[in-house]
Formats: sequence, C-alpha cells, structure tokens
Amino acid sequence: MTRPTRLARYGFADNGARATDLLGPDGLRLWDGEAQAPVDERAAGLLDALSKAADPNLALRQLHRIVESVERRGEDPGELLGALADDHGLRRRLLAVLGASSTLGDLLVANPGEWRTLSTGRSGGPPDADGGLAGFTELTVPALRTAYRISLLRIAAADLTGGRGLEPTMAALSRLADETLAAAYAIGVAALPERVAEPRLAVVAMGKCGGNELNYVSDVDVIFVAAGDEDLSAGTTVAARIIEICGQVAWPVDAALRPEGNRGPLVRTLASHQAYYRRWARTWEFQALLKARPAAGDLALAQEWIADLAPLVWHAAERPEAVADVRDMRRKIIDNVPKKELDREIKRGPGGLRDIEFAVQLLQLVHGRVDETLRGGGTLPALRALVTGGYVGREDGETLLRGYRFLRGVEHRLQLQHLRRTHTVPDDPDGLRWLAAALGYTAQPGRDAVEAFRSDWVGHAANVRRLHVKLLYRPLLEAVARVPAEELRMTPESARKRLEILGFADPAGALRHLEALTGGVTRTSAIQRTLLPMLLQDFADAPEPDRGLLNYRQVSDKLGSTPWYLRLLRDGGPVARRLARVLSLSRYATDLLTRDPEALRLLAEDTELQPRPRETLLDGFAAAGDRHTDPVKAIGAVRALRRRELFRLASADILSQGGELAPDRPLGVDAIGVALSDVTDATLNAALRIARRAKPAPDGLRFAIIGMGRLGGYELSYPSDADVLFVYEPPAGCPENEASAAAHAIAEEMRRLLSAPAPDPALGVDADLRPEGRQGPLVRSLQAYRQYYDRWSKVWEAQALLRARFVCGDVELGRRFETLADRIRYPSGGLTREQVVEIRRIKARVETERLPRGADPNTHTKLGRGGLSDVEWAVQLTQLRFAHAVPGLRRTRTLEALDAAAGADLISASDAAEMTAGWTLAAQVRNALTLVRGRPTDQLPRHGVELAGAVLLLGGGDPGEFVDRYLRLTRRSRAAMERVLDS
Repeated sequence: MTRPTRLARYGFADNGARATDLLGPDGLRLWDGEAQAPVDERAAGLLDALSKAADPNLALRQLHRIVESVERRGEDPGELLGALADDHGLRRRLLAVLGASSTLGDLLVANPGEWRTLSTGRSGGPPDADGGLAGFTELTVPALRTAYRISLLRIAAADLTGGRGLEPTMAALSRLADETLAAAYAIGVAALPERVAEPRLAVVAMGKCGGNELNYVSDVDVIFVAAGDEDLSAGTTVAARIIEICGQVAWPVDAALRPEGNRGPLVRTLASHQAYYRRWARTWEFQALLKARPAAGDLALAQEWIADLAPLVWHAAERPEAVADVRDMRRKIIDNVPKKELDREIKRGPGGLRDIEFAVQLLQLVHGRVDETLRGGGTLPALRALVTGGYVGREDGETLLRGYRFLRGVEHRLQLQHLRRTHTVPDDPDGLRWLAAALGYTAQPGRDAVEAFRSDWVGHAANVRRLHVKLLYRPLLEAVARVPAEELRMTPESARKRLEILGFADPAGALRHLEALTGGVTRTSAIQRTLLPMLLQDFADAPEPDRGLLNYRQVSDKLGSTPWYLRLLRDGGPVARRLARVLSLSRYATDLLTRDPEALRLLAEDTELQPRPRETLLDGFAAAGDRHTDPVKAIGAVRALRRRELFRLASADILSQGGELAPDRPLGVDAIGVALSDVTDATLNAALRIARRAKPAPDGLRFAIIGMGRLGGYELSYPSDADVLFVYEPPAGCPENEASAAAHAIAEEMRRLLSAPAPDPALGVDADLRPEGRQGPLVRSLQAYRQYYDRWSKVWEAQALLRARFVCGDVELGRRFETLADRIRYPSGGLTREQVVEIRRIKARVETERLPRGADPNTHTKLGRGGLSDVEWAVQLTQLRFAHAVPGLRRTRTLEALDAAAGADLISASDAAEMTAGWTLAAQVRNALTLVRGRPTDQLPRHGVELAGAVLLLGGGDPGEFVDRYLRLTRRSRAAMERVLDS
C-alpha cells in the first residue's frame, strides 16, 4: 500500500493511514489511493472541510458511521454526501459538530436523518439556533427528547462555526432549558388525575440558568414555589415529575438551593419562603437569589416571589458578617477541589470562573442596594454595569470580561466533546491538542497550538486571580457595606439629615460640598457617590467633621480630573479611609498634601509608610539638587523632596493608631524622631552642596555641619528647627580672613536658601548654640572652637555639646570636631560640686524665665513639669558627671543615655521608667498637637477640638481622662527628675 503522505496534509492522524480506508473505495469513495488525490472537486471540498474540524479523524469516522447507519436503514447515502457537497453551510456545521463532539456524533449515528436539521434554509440562512424547542408539538417524553436534541445540535453547530459569540450561545442554552422545563411542566400537569386541579406552581431558574449563562452540560438549578397551601400537594407531584422528565431528556434538575436544601420540602408556599428568608437565610442564600428569574409554570407567581424577596436581598450586605461570609465561601470552594486537579480547574480553582462570579456578586450585593443598574442576574451584564457605574475600573473590567469569555469558551469545548459535565483541562498530550484545535488555535512559527493555548490560559487565570483578590478583598467593600442603604442614597434630604446626625456644624455648607462632588452623571460623580457615604462616617469620627469634608473637596478639586485619583481611592485598598483620617485629623498633613497632591499615592502601600533609609535620602536629595545649576531651582527640588518625606512620616504617624488603617509596622515617637532627623540631615547635605556651588571658596577649604539639640539627638519633632554649628578649616597657605569670609558666605547662603519663601515648608537653621551665641561669629574654624572651649566655655556649653554629632560636609573635619567635643562634654573626673550647683541654678532659671507667659507649667510638654526638658536635664547632668568613666553614657539620644544610666545603676530602674514614660508621652503629645493644629505648640490644652484631635491621634479615649493620665505620668517623671538632680 502506498504511503498516504498527501492525505496527511489534511490533518488526519497516523499520517492519514486510517483515513485512507474510510475515504477510499470501500468507504466514502472520496479519495483516489493510486493518484493520492480527491476523486473530484466535490470530494476535495469535503476533505478541505474535514481538515478544518477540531479532530479531522473523529469527524471522518463519525461521518462514515452516519453513512453506514443510513445504508443499514435501506436508504441512499448519496443524499447526505450530495447535500454536503452542495450545501456549504450544512457541510461546515455538520463536520464542525462531528469533529468537536463524539457524543453528538453518536446521537446522529443513532438518528441519521437528523443531519437535515442543520441544512441551510430556503432564505439562505442557517437553521434557527435560539434555543426554541424545534418541532415540539406532542406532550410526550420521547417527543421532548427529540426536540431537545435537535435544538442542542443547532446551538452547538452555530457556536462551533463562529456564527455567534459566547453570550448568544449561553442565552440560547438558557432558553432551551426554560422551554424544556416548561414542556416538562406541561407533561406533568397533563398527567395529574382529572379530579386534581392544576396548581399554581412557579419554577424559578437559579444559578447559571437564572443568569442566562447556562453551559452545555450542567445541572439546572431551580426553586419551586406554590401560591398557597392548597397548591402544595399537586405542586409537589408536578415538581417531582419535572425533575424526572428533565433527567430523562436533558440534564439533572437540582433544587438544592431551596430553603433548608435537600432536607427541606421540595415545594414551599410564597409565605413559607418569606418567613424562611426573613429569619433563617444565610448570606450565600441571598447571594444565590441574585440570579433568580421566572423560568416555567406560573410566571406571574415567580415574579411575585422574586419581588417579595428583593428587599431582603438588597439589605443582606448590611449584615456584619456578610462580606466575610462571601469570602469564606469562595475559600471553601477552592479547598474542596482535589489537589491534583486544582491547577487544571477552570471553574472552581484559583483564577477560574468562580473567582469572577464571586467578585461580581459581592460588588452587586454591596453597591446594588442603591444602584438598581447593578441588579441584573448575568455575570457579564452585571460586570459591565459595575464598570459603567465606576465600581470597577475600565481596564480591570475589560480584563475580567476577556477572562470570563476565554474560560467559558474552554468550558464549552470540554463539555461538548462527550456531553459530560467537566471543568478540568486535560493533562494528556492528545487531549490538549484536541482542545487547542477546538478553540481555534493553530501552530505558529516557533510555537505550536498547545503552547499558544497554555500561554493564554495562564495569562487569563493570573489576571482573573489578581483582580479577584483586588475586588473581593477591597477594604472599601466592608466599609461601604456597613453604611445602611438609606444613608447611601445621597438625595439632598437624606444627606442633610445624615449630616446633622453625624454632627456636622454646618450641614448646609457640607451639603454644598457633597453636591459639588457628586453632581452630574459622570463616572467621577458615580465613584464619589460610592465613596462619600462611607467617608462621611470617618469625617464624623474626628472633632471637626466639616474641616475633613472641606479638605477632601479641595483635594478632589485638584486631583479629580486626573485619571488615577478616584481609581486609587476605589481600588487602592485602604487609601480612601486613610485619606479621610489624614484630612480630618491633621491640618499639617493636609497642607502638605494640597501642595503635593500626588503624594496621596503613598497611602496605598504599607511599605510607602515606612521611613526611607538614611543613605537613600542622602543620595536622592543630593542628586535632586545636583540636577540644577540655578541655586533657586536646585533648592526647590530638594525642598519638594523634603515635603514629600514629611507627608510620608506625618501620614504614617497619623495612621499608626488608626486600627485597621494602620500600616503593618506602626511608627513610634522614637522612630519618627530618627526619621525626621534623617530627612533634615539629607536636606542640609544637599543645601550645603548647592551653597558651595553658588559661593565658590578657596580650593581645599573644608566645611562641616554639626548637629546640635534635637537634631543631634535624633529627636526632631515636626516643628523643630535644625540646631547646628558651622565649622571650617582653611587650606594650607590661605589667609584666615579669606577662608572665614568664604565659609561665612556658604553658611549664610544655606540659611537663605532653606528659609526663603516657597510653596514648600521652610527649614530654619539655628546656630544660636555656637560659642558666644548670637554675639559670636556664625562660623568658626576648628582651631577657633578649640581655643574657645579651652579658655572660655561654661558648663552649659559642655551640656549643649552632649548632643553634638557630625551631620554633613567634610567627614574627616566633622569627626575631629566630635573628638574635640568629647573632651569638653565628658570632662575628666566629671563635674565639680560648684558645676553641679550651677546646672541646678540654670535649670531653675529656665523654668521661671523661659516658660511662656500664661502657659500652664503642668501641661507644657517642653518646659513643663516632668516634660521633655526635665528628663533631658536629668540625663545630661548624669552624663556630665559620669560619662568619663561609663562609656555607655556617651550617647546623643536621651532615652538611650537614660537606659545606659539605669544599666550602670546611676539612676534607679524605677526612676528611669518614670522619666521614660513622661518624656515619651510629652514627645507624642507635642507631635500630635503640631499635626492637629498645623503649626507648632508645646501646650497641651485642657479641652477643645485640638485636645480631642490629639487624643484620637494617640489612640483615642476620653480627652479628660487623657489629660489626667498626662498629669499623672509627668508628675511621677518630675519627682524622678528631682531625685536625680538632688543625688
């Protein structure tokens, strides 16, 4: 036998060996084995059509079997072969079905005359494939089975030949299910005894059938509803008969979604359903009702049942456990998939159809309470409505639509093959090749059809899973779900009432802000209508709700036209509620944000709410300044970066006690102090580089900046200036006056650049701790510092040097200054008795002279009793006395030095603990008050909105109790300080 290499070109397996027998003289007589060619043009056309089938061998084998079946019946097979040659539409449809579904082929073999139902009509169009029961006139089960089979055949043929998309195919299958249920209902009613009246019984479609998205092989979910008790007996008989008939004809009918599932009665009355759903129904049962629609029987009764339960459905999301219930149900579905099938499950597995359906349904339950456009039963119409309403981003929605179409297409092809319920992609090579071909994939250069299919499948599944997690676990959902539906309806009257209840001082003004934000029919307005009812509650939790709403409107006005702003609030996890907390509690952060609205993005990720590493700041600030030759532009870039970092830290601080809004690693006052100091170091370093370029100095001039005070101690607060000393060293051979003038020009330029009026916060550079204070020169050489400290320095200057550290500039010069400072601040032998007395005297004078007039010494965080200054003086006195002998005391940070003193038994552990608590609370209050007020203050008020705001920032509670706690802790801190100073 000649090797049939040419026949193999038509895609037949085994190089066409088996096809030769089926096509040759003993078969269909379409192939000339000697000539290795079709017998004629009509045969060539038929072979070409066979080659385009998903499985050419299967299509050929089934066609051959049909011809044999025709012959066995004593009929002429020439009619079929002639029709295939003449009717191109029939040829495409029949061979596509035979190549894609062995089971439909088997049915055609058993009923060989039914191929005619796929013939092209007289008008030239394909046969009707909309799901109607073809030719069903006799109320018998065999007649229904035949009509169902023919309709299914037509739907499959239209689907396989590209005559329709996914949605018309699902709609046709759903209509076919409806008509089959209706026919079964009619047969069941006809079989009732004559004395039994027809009951009022409704068949409600649920699940995929209810959503008009049925697939080829699936249980059809239904719920049976009787009008009254008198209809129950006959209704139950008819319902049972419907289940029996449909099982014989088409598919199983599943009534397990009814109240109490399979344990409950098959049929319930309308009133019984109402009672059950009001009292006992769980969240998943309301979720299932999203897809309910009338299918058969008494359609008016079905519609009455749906309307009766609708209010319950659209309030289900307000249950405290509702959102968590839906999420838990999805996790349980995944857990129930066998592990060996998990990666191949396109329905229940991760990245499968259930991911899309659960995300869409949860969004419907939450937002459909007030937006009736979201109340459709189908997944795709509901998803489109969610996109139109702004609840899902356009790109995300389109990605999910593509993913759904792809996965349902795969599901349809898998089920068509054997008309068997399956959702698992095969793992054998032959099965994968068939599936890829059935889906229309062809080999491309460098990649075969299976690889192309796998690539698309993996891509769609990954995107679906990513968006499922994004949408289903969106914190906004839980927040919106907690708002009652009546409050979500932002009508002017309901909004005004709610604003009054929430405590807005000016409801009319607040209402104008709401109308400005939500007016119109744009997507922007729709998203704002979703966000604002939930955000209003967050604003109301703050002491000044009106200010929070005003700030939100100002930010929205600035960013509302940008494509990412509202998308970020809607999709960006906790961003919306974090923004509400920031805007309602902090004028300081709000001012930074209104100057730099794009900093809002920092609220999206917990990693962005952590301080950036010191080296990263130094390099980034320096690079920003180095990009500009103009000093003004250069310092503008540096100050803009500083503003962004200040907002990052302020936001992290504001959110750290925000409960579920807090970042993974909340920042304490110590971490804030270090981070603010690092930002200031980077700012000074970049400013010094700019100043040195703007004010050229003699070659070799060394210049360094020494941090003092809170900067030196890494204890900066938001309002703190940068306390510094400027030190230089002239190059060899350079006149001292020339070097001094150049260094002075650099320092002055730095101070000018950092304090000049600009949109960004200024950084005050304070050099008052230099020798001789303001009367002394702004800059000194290292030698001049040495001479001064050796001859003239006082004990308070040694105390000031305890916090001195190198910040930026010439590293070697800075380290030599620190070495010089060590000799002064850690004096050999400690302090004399007279020096200790002098420090106590200075401390007493500071308390009486520097405390602002009218300030309350009990609640002044800096100079008040037991506050920052008290603890720092006690620690610094201990350092001056003992650091020469206890190296652990040689720290610039207050609490580190206090810990070291306690560890060396220089301060009792109890006193150290009391002072640590007092210092920490005072520092926290000082920062909180600045964040609330937007400007620095050291005075803790005894009442008012600023106190309430500060208390909320620090964890909440009763403001009066907070003040009592502050007084209690600082009183103990004061007593501990006095014991240290008196020791």
